[in-house]
Amino acid sequence: MSERVLIVDDDEAVSKMLYKVIISNSLEADIAASGEEALAHLTSGSPHYALMLLDINLGGMDGFEVIREVRKGGMKLPIIVVSGRREDYDTLYGLDIGADDYITKPFNPVILGAKAKALIRRSHGPLAENEMITAGPFYYDSVTLRLFKNGAEIPLTARENAMMKLFLSNVNRIYPKEVLYDMVWGDALVDENAVMVYINR
Repeated sequence: MSERVLIVDDDEAVSKMLYKVIISNSLEADIAASGEEALAHLTSGSPHYALMLLDINLGGMDGFEVIREVRKGGMKLPIIVVSGRREDYDTLYGLDIGADDYITKPFNPVILGAKAKALIRRSHGPLAENEMITAGPFYYDSVTLRLFKNGAEIPLTARENAMMKLFLSNVNRIYPKEVLYDMVWGDALVDENAVMVYINR
């Protein structure tokens, strides 16, 4: 049975995108449109959630209040804040009160998916030493999101990182350009030739 993720966001479009990311990573998901609804899901006891993706700007109870209530109740549920608020203070505050990671919108779907799965694995106990995706001379650290070739690190931009993660996780699978565009760029508006530019790199 797949792990289940609770998505908390009052923007329907964002919730749908997050849902798509979670499902594409072989996880299951439920959506809550408010902090109050999120807590109701968590305290009902069923289903059990392995992770929460949480927006901060919610009507009524905001995301920070949700984090405080979750931690006050003793729940060890991993929490990734996915927020449009980019101020360093918000990031530090969110982490200080109990969030496990803080990602700003617009987010990269592949990177978010990788972080979600890594955090779920980490919550189940100590990481194995071989938390690596390997293919030929390449290996990719799925926790730190770093790529190596023959032991030497290859610096990547966030978008290059997302593409390499996708390719190394799906060796021998063919992706049409349109699918790559959708999976790596999501809703971002870029020139359609951007995919080929990154492939060439």
